[in-house]
Amino acid sequence: MHLIRLLLQGIEILREENLIVRVSENRAKLLSVKKGELNWAEVNEWRVKLHKEFDEAFAKTNLPEKPNYEWANNFLIKARRIMV
Repeated sequence: MHLIRLLLQGIEILREENLIVRVSENRAKLLSVKKGELNWAEVNEWRVKLHKEFDEAFAKTNLPEKPNYEWANNFLIKARRIMV
C-alpha cells in the first residue's frame, strides 16, 4: 500500500510540483490493498502502471536536478526561530 501511495505522490510532485498528502481519490483502493482484498496480480498491475507513469513524469518534469539547499536551510532556520 505504501509503495503505491508513494508512487502516486511522486507522480503528482513530478507533474504538478505539488505534494499531495490526502489520497482521497485512491483511498478506498489503497485500503483494499492494505486489507489484502486485492489479489497480488491486481496490485502488481497497478504498481507497474504507476511505475510507467512515474518514469514518464520524471522524464518530463520541470523540477531542478538538485534542491536549493541554501533556500531550504534558511527556511528551516527561520521556522526553528519562530518555534522557540
